[in-house]
Formats: sequence, structure tokens, C-alpha cells
Amino acid sequence: MLSSPSLRLRDGAEFPQIGMGTWKHNGEKAINAVYTGLQVGYRLIDGACDYGNEKECGEGLRRALADGFVRREDVWVVSKLWNTFHHKENVKEAVQRSLSDWGVSYFDLYYVHFPISLKYVSPAERYPPGWYVDGKSKVEHDPAPFRETWEALEELVDLGLIKHLGVSNMCSALLMDLMSYARIKPSVIQIEIHPYNVQERAVQYAHSQGLQVTAYSSFGPLGFRELHTPKSLRTQPLFTHSTVTAIALAHGATPAQIILRWATQRGLAIIPKSDTEQQMRENLESARITLSEAEMQAISGLNVGLRFNDPADDFEGCHIFS
Repeated sequence: MLSSPSLRLRDGAEFPQIGMGTWKHNGEKAINAVYTGLQVGYRLIDGACDYGNEKECGEGLRRALADGFVRREDVWVVSKLWNTFHHKENVKEAVQRSLSDWGVSYFDLYYVHFPISLKYVSPAERYPPGWYVDGKSKVEHDPAPFRETWEALEELVDLGLIKHLGVSNMCSALLMDLMSYARIKPSVIQIEIHPYNVQERAVQYAHSQGLQVTAYSSFGPLGFRELHTPKSLRTQPLFTHSTVTAIALAHGATPAQIILRWATQRGLAIIPKSDTEQQMRENLESARITLSEAEMQAISGLNVGLRFNDPADDFEGCHIFS
């Protein structure tokens, strides 16, 4: 069985550096992906309310636990608070719904998905709620101070429903503000990082504050090309970029492994989504590669500050990164 190296969180907990993403895994595919991933050796499964697949991911976990090749206490089950649940009275509801869907009694890590509050949509009306209040085209903000959201999450840590808190898609200025009042400091920040969006200063600041950094969308435009987003379709795939392919050839590795190792060698955690068992294994095996400083710099040199997950591209008024 393969295994992931680990990073140490501020409380001393060992955090798997290579986890498995679940975005766009649906139905039986999600069940099988989680089950197979745990069988291969993954010990962190990164999920979210907004992915709409937590029941299926939970079923994959349940089957793995039942078959006895993994214990619950060895698996980091991760979820995220969606934008429509930011008011204090809605936070616990969201966490309990996700816990129920996963079939677990606590989350090892729970992120705030975006630092933006949208109008509440009852789960009885539509779940997951998505961005549109009417389910079609209307985005409606319903500002809740982030401090209110965070303090509600801290209470759930006190209750044992969450072990570690994290933030996602948060710029350094907002993180600086959060650190000024948080009774329970965030342990991890999850942001979009790949060779086209290196985010060196954001990583440096997070590390200086004792947070580990999880990179999502490690392969840049790849995951978004499946959604036919214009920005991703007009960007050269990283897997075919000559800088990446030349380094992959030199190491006898795949372009995916080189991109992932570039991230983990920077001290980042990663959560690539895998569609096959072979990909799952290759992603874990990427940690065995050692890139030279020149190779690291060459890959970082592809940086153009290009985000593929920017809500402002698709949802009016959602200027998180502007």
C-alpha cells in the first residue's frame, strides 16, 4: 500500500500532504473513487457541500471501513461551508447536514469555502444551494460578518463536531484580519495554485502565520476545460507545455507527477482528483521525485497570475479577488 508524506499542523497533528479531491465525482463514480483511493493508500478525502456528492463519498468511506482496511481515526474527512450558510444560525445546520451525508460524527478539517455570504436557501428547497438564489441566474448577497461565521464554527469545534478549521479562497488581507480575532486559529488555507498561478507571497504569508497551504486545481486549466470555460479553453494545457514535458522526460515521470512534485517540494499539500486507480497511484508516487532548483524555477517561471476559479468571471458582484 502506498502512503502520503505529511505536514505538521499548529497543534502537532500530522496532515496528509497528498489527499484526494472529489470535485465532479458523482454517483457510483464518487463511491468507487473514495473506496479505491482509501484502498490505494490515501488518508485525506477533500469534499464540500457544493460538490453535491457527500452522500456518495460517505458511502465509499463506509464500505472501506466495513471491509477493514482502514480505520475512521486514520482518515481525514474534509468538508466546506457553503456561502449560503454564513449566518450564525445556519452554520450548525450546514455542518450537521454534511456530517449526516458523510455518515461521520466529526470532520477532521472544515473549511469556509469562500469568504462571501449569499442569501440563505433552505436545504428543503434546494441542496446543494449553488450560487443562484432562484436556482437559475440571480445571485443575491446577504452579508454576514466573517467574524460571526468564524465564531459559530469555533463553537462547533468546542462541541467536537470539527477538529480543525480552515479557510479557502481567502486573500492575505482577509486572513490577516481573521488572525487578529480568531480564538481558534485556522490550521490550513486552501487556494488555487499551479504553475500558471504560483501565489508565492500568499504562501509565504500563510506559512508565516502557522498555516499549512493546500493547493487546489494543481493542473491549472484541466479541470475547467471539462466545464468549457473560455479562459481554460484558450490556455495551453500544462501537460503539453514544453517546460513540463521536458522535465518529465528527464525524470521518467508523467507531466502530472512533475506538476504535483513541484507543489509538494514547495511545502504545499495537494488534492488532485483521480479518475483511475493508476492515476491515484501515480499521484502518490510523485513524492518520490526530486526536482533540481533549476527545474523548480523553470516551472515557477510559467507564472502569469492566471486564476481559473474566479467567481467574478461568472457571478455578478462576486469580486473576491479583485
